[in-house]
Amino acid sequence: MNIIVTENFAKTCELAAKMIGDVIRNKPDARLGLATGSTAQGVYPYLVAANKAGKLDFSRVNTVNLDEYVGLPADHPQSYRRFMDENLFNHINIDKKNTVVAKGTGDIDANVAAFREAIAEKPIDVQLLGIGVDGHVGFNEPGVVLYDGAHVEELDESTIDANARFFADRSEVPTKAISMGMGDILRAKKLLLLATGENKAEAMKGLLLNEELDVQNPATLVKTHPDVTVIIDRALADCIGYQA
Repeated sequence: MNIIVTENFAKTCELAAKMIGDVIRNKPDARLGLATGSTAQGVYPYLVAANKAGKLDFSRVNTVNLDEYVGLPADHPQSYRRFMDENLFNHINIDKKNTVVAKGTGDIDANVAAFREAIAEKPIDVQLLGIGVDGHVGFNEPGVVLYDGAHVEELDESTIDANARFFADRSEVPTKAISMGMGDILRAKKLLLLATGENKAEAMKGLLLNEELDVQNPATLVKTHPDVTVIIDRALADCIGYQA
């Protein structure tokens, strides 16, 4: 596991974008595994800027997102399809037919099956990951078991609390999501996990400071991957007592 400590969150996002850009430059038809949330939101402006400057071409790139809320249509302000369109896809030269985000409305079982098929179509060259306060990646929540493939996940109360800030009221936050499984994530060729903030400290201690694999902290499973880079800022490193 390659662990990088940056000066601040902005530097973390800039470095992550450069690493994703390098994958595309080395393989113009790369498949990117993408994420949503405030951490990923910090990365995408750097990719947009590189594209606008003619330094990065997305015309042959294929993407697949980690997850989508159950019950939100694609045009809902808090759907992850809309998040991706507004933060990345609308601003780069990508063919949206080559972007996969699970469908959160309609026949959910059929949507999960379609999502599984889409994930399996082509290997993911680099998977961008954030981490939840409870250690979830994608929407793979702590529990007795974790799942290999795409599935419907019941969201943990801490996840609902964390996401409530994006909705007018906590009661509006979906309680389920379609998510890639941990197996899907670990089958990506390269993992890139970013973290910032003291509220991520306990989860990051489990990932960085011991050798345990813990279903109560799903992020710890990324330790088993042969090519994973974790990028944190100095404030978080100091908070958990990590010495580079």
